[in-house]
Amino acid sequence: MDMAFYALPFKSGDRILTSVSKYASNYIAFLQIAERTGATIEVIPNDGCGQVSVEALQGLVDEHVKLIAITHLPTNGGLVNPAIKIGKTARQARILFLLDACQSIGQMPIDVQAIGCDMLSATGRKYLRGPRGTGFLYVRRSILEQLEPPFLDLHAAKWVTKDRYEIRADARRFENWETNYADKIGLGVAIDYALSWGLESIWARISHLSNLLRARLNNIPHVELHDLGVQKCGIITFTVDGQNPQETRRELAKQKTNVSVSLAEYTRIGMDKRGLASVVRASVHYYNSEEEVERLCDFIARLI
Repeated sequence: MDMAFYALPFKSGDRILTSVSKYASNYIAFLQIAERTGATIEVIPNDGCGQVSVEALQGLVDEHVKLIAITHLPTNGGLVNPAIKIGKTARQARILFLLDACQSIGQMPIDVQAIGCDMLSATGRKYLRGPRGTGFLYVRRSILEQLEPPFLDLHAAKWVTKDRYEIRADARRFENWETNYADKIGLGVAIDYALSWGLESIWARISHLSNLLRARLNNIPHVELHDLGVQKCGIITFTVDGQNPQETRRELAKQKTNVSVSLAEYTRIGMDKRGLASVVRASVHYYNSEEEVERLCDFIARLI
């Protein structure tokens, strides 16, 4: 995401439109560029379902908007932002669209042509189940020449004369000479493995398990679900009345059940608006079973 974002030539007066659910690492980059250049960051309001309001986005668009940058699936809940509708708005207004697909790659089918994004970033270690420290960037070929990477080396460019260099004409302009080939191979194997199962099948399985888990949690007294959106993914967030989410995580760990905690500092705008300091995050995948979902809910009921 950084390689694409920092390659854009921002200036004073440029506007960056982003989502309420934007992840901290992304937003910190926006803040740095805003301080350096005088560009401004504006958060697109959510609609009544808690997803990006496409109507509000359309009302914010003007000739000063340089970039629309959206998190597809936030880290702190099951929301799936309407990426295709956002992409349509971006194309109609001729505005670059950068989609953070960190949580959605490997979980659901993704079609950059249908979405209409100009750039898409993803990591390997999440739903793709690849090595940590890997990921990839998609850049639409038609905009490639508009982007100059924030730094260059002998892999990204060629030194043609004493005073001149030429940047690669393909997307490898965003890569470096020094790279971890073993981890890249691991990422490739993870991608092949996901494709061998089929993203449609993976998404159907994740949807089934996440719907089951939400339904079961919703029936447990003193448990509150915090997932937003019309469409929901395999990330389920909740809190237990009177219990700190870190304590819930520790108690579940004693039962050999792995959940994590999403803090307000990860998605500060959305969490602050909702008055949430942290939530328990349970992420289901295709290898999970219905029995594991039931066991998690039984543990939580006994904990209460």
